[in-house]
Amino acid sequence: MGEGEIVVAPTSVDGRAGPVDVPAIDEAGRRLRAPWAASVAGLLFSVLFTAALVLLRAPANDSEILQRSASGEDLAIVIGGMYLAPFAGIMFLWFVAVIRDQIGEREDRFFATVFFGSGLLFVALLFAAAAVVSTPAAAVQFMGQAPLSAEVVGLLRALAYTLLFAFATRGAAVFMLAAATIGLKSGVFPRWFTLTGYLLGFLLLVAVSFADWFILVLPAWVAVVSLFILRRERARR
Repeated sequence: MGEGEIVVAPTSVDGRAGPVDVPAIDEAGRRLRAPWAASVAGLLFSVLFTAALVLLRAPANDSEILQRSASGEDLAIVIGGMYLAPFAGIMFLWFVAVIRDQIGEREDRFFATVFFGSGLLFVALLFAAAAVVSTPAAAVQFMGQAPLSAEVVGLLRALAYTLLFAFATRGAAVFMLAAATIGLKSGVFPRWFTLTGYLLGFLLLVAVSFADWFILVLPAWVAVVSLFILRRERARR
């Protein structure tokens, strides 16, 4: 030890000098990155995303949304847009992170970049669509503003619809295609499962323009992937 050099002794939780429990920290990190964490996050995303979509699509027309906003009866939009959709996005990010951690060095850098980027793009557009569709409720309930006109409500609904069904679904489709490719190259998924991911990804890429409820292919696919990972992890144990 050189002159003037300061040595800081490790401290324990209660502030007294003692060894730091590094193995416990490493074990906690491994648990957060374990395969079952991806399974739980994927299943939670599937449930939360589907519930948010059902609640946000429940009102029949713009005038009904305007009436609910004026009377404070738009609780479904508040719950779906401000709570379920954001938490669904968070669970999706967790799902992506754990999947990448499990693949590790076996992942292809090109497809891994597409996989990660398309997942981030989907979550960003999901957040934007949820924010736009929740604006009428937030303006009245949380900011004390007057109810928006039917024209403004209709414009906001059209913008949210475009963000989610015209753009976010394309990001989700690219995510599914990239995930299927990574699973095939790394040997994580069986061949039949990868081909199914390709088929559903291409259908989501083009078919959602004709039937918007086809977006539920994404949470269904994520749920199946989660169950597949969970079953494989149990078999290993």
